[in-house]
Amino acid sequence: MSENRQTEEQQQPVEEAPVPGEADALASLTKERDEYLDALQRLKAEFDNYRKRVARDQQELAARAHERLVKELVPVLDDLERALEAAGQHEEAKLEEGVRLVHRSLAELLAREGLSEVDTTGKFDPHTQEALLSQPSDEEEGSVIQVLQKGYSLGERVLRPARVVVSSGRPENDG
Repeated sequence: MSENRQTEEQQQPVEEAPVPGEADALASLTKERDEYLDALQRLKAEFDNYRKRVARDQQELAARAHERLVKELVPVLDDLERALEAAGQHEEAKLEEGVRLVHRSLAELLAREGLSEVDTTGKFDPHTQEALLSQPSDEEEGSVIQVLQKGYSLGERVLRPARVVVSSGRPENDG
């Protein structure tokens, strides 16, 4: 039996004593890893909060802009109602005056918001105009000869291009 014990003891792995600096280095690296993980988790939480705050701020800004525009359109709606009342009384002069008042109010309000008409004088500009027809005229080829629908821009951005008729040059005489 004593031989069996001896072989069992020999088969068991012998634990080596830790090197004095290894345990400290491992503990130091583990601590550093935990600090980085904690910092990363905090940064992630801060970024998520920032993203949510920015989205909320954008929604509030859009809602305020929408509210302001609607608030400014209410007087135009009032003017339109007055024009409709005048139409009910069949007073053509008052009706025309009412419609002009509504048009002027709406145009002024939109101009204050930065809306402007697209310039259609001179040469055709494909960036701000849409050519629906081309026809012969005494005007120089490529000139706008008729505006079928006004175009509008808001700041530098074209909201709707002007729809125009463009000159194809002088008509040829079939003589």
